[in-house]
Amino acid sequence: MYDCLVGRDKEVVPFRARQLRNLLCDLGPSFIKAGQVLANRPDIIREDYMNELCILQDDVPPFPNQVSFNIIEEELGQPLEAVFSKISSQTIAAASLGQVYRATLRASGEDVAVKVQRPEIEPIIYRDLFLFRTLASFLNGISIQKLGCNAELIVDEFGEKLLEELDYTLEARNIEDFLENFKDDHTVKIPRVYKNLSGSRVLVMEWIDGIRCTDPQAIKNAGIDVNGFLTVGVSAALRQLLEFGLFHGDPHPGNIFAMRDGRIAYVDFGNVAVLSQQNKQILIDAVVHAVNEDYAEMANDFTRLGFLASGTDVSPIIPALEAIWQNSAGKGLSDFNFRIVTGQFNKLVYNYPIRIPERFSLVIRSLLTQEGICFTLKPDFKFLEVAYPYVAKRLLTDPNPALRERLIQVLFKDGVFQWKRLENLIVLAKENVAKMSSNPALQVKNVSSSRSWQIKSKLDLTDTIKDGARLFLFDEGIRRQLLLALTEDSKLHVQELVDVYRLVEDEIDIPSVAVEVVQDLPNLVRDFLLSWSNSVLSDR
Repeated sequence: MYDCLVGRDKEVVPFRARQLRNLLCDLGPSFIKAGQVLANRPDIIREDYMNELCILQDDVPPFPNQVSFNIIEEELGQPLEAVFSKISSQTIAAASLGQVYRATLRASGEDVAVKVQRPEIEPIIYRDLFLFRTLASFLNGISIQKLGCNAELIVDEFGEKLLEELDYTLEARNIEDFLENFKDDHTVKIPRVYKNLSGSRVLVMEWIDGIRCTDPQAIKNAGIDVNGFLTVGVSAALRQLLEFGLFHGDPHPGNIFAMRDGRIAYVDFGNVAVLSQQNKQILIDAVVHAVNEDYAEMANDFTRLGFLASGTDVSPIIPALEAIWQNSAGKGLSDFNFRIVTGQFNKLVYNYPIRIPERFSLVIRSLLTQEGICFTLKPDFKFLEVAYPYVAKRLLTDPNPALRERLIQVLFKDGVFQWKRLENLIVLAKENVAKMSSNPALQVKNVSSSRSWQIKSKLDLTDTIKDGARLFLFDEGIRRQLLLALTEDSKLHVQELVDVYRLVEDEIDIPSVAVEVVQDLPNLVRDFLLSWSNSVLSDR
């Protein structure tokens, strides 16, 4: 405020931002965490302060080994020597809430990572959250005006995530959930958790012997194909976001590793974002609306996701969204990156009553961090060149009825069938399947011959074709639109149909599809008769 009064606020911003970062470090773990959160909250602070707070790292001075070992013995209820044949004398990593050691289990000889919480940290966190909330109560008026919600809600969201990180039993549960989600995906490595040796303050996990993603030379020396590894990483991130709804919230370079067989490995699951089925569908809606350039609906998606308070007039935001997207997409796929879009979006949320919910703050931070890792390994990496084919494959092959509906929205624009768009989706989906099935990162030397990767080599459109036939039979509106598409402009669009068939003929086993359709014929006939009888009864 003083800087503004004397007219020198712009020139001293870098100095003030550094002051803020150093102050947060001195105040302790809660404030460091708060700074990390603020570094991803353009709805709360301005961009120049955000950039300075991005420097905040989890690396802090470790606490004494003996204190750490006492906590382990208290949690396990037995001497350290009874559980571990050896344990590192120095910490492998130290963070604001805990630190990690490498150890060997006495019973099995397996190497494990032992995560130990800082002593007496819980009362410190509660004290700091009380202070945060007390301060927030004085800022409610400004917060409601600028963000459409009170400041206490923002503190509550932050506090909820912070307290979750304090309970290592929750992290153990998160690991088990990730293991379940990726159980059939042999491109991703999730460490096994030893629940019998873990508690609320100690977590014992399988040791991950991988290469840090910030060391591109070491990855190349290990014989890992960088392009293939990046494809695996982006696909894993998109599966978490759009498929599972359970998303790694802190994938900084110390938490992501390249395995020597080309897989990607994640560690540290204390901070995860959970997205509901509804939120996943709305995100896909937003992608569809972006493809269709429907910016009014995209603005409504922000309301549905909680970025805008219900009832907010979105009309001033529509032109801003249009400018951001067209400016970014206009540069082409090769030059598009999240950091540019996020920088433009930051200005939008700072000037409008937009609030970023905590879960989406984690998602944004996670995408930005992973894109940054991609650029470290390959400076000219094109994120969307991997992301678009994955989304195309999901739209075409996912059995979820909601995604089938989104596919129809993409293929029809203003009631007109988009033949070229369908061809592009098929080409992109085939590209995704081809990249994953022939990924050099998963074919390096010394890969165990007993491991079955089970990666599909063809685009399986069987269920999509069956669902399309069902829609054609039962949905009068779709049937009319498809017939119009085939006869648009007073001519039969046979060539377009032939072009689409040529794209998929190598991907479809026609006899197999025919057999499945015949087997499903009784159900189709039954459903058709039920639909016909319902329409007759409703007419009467």
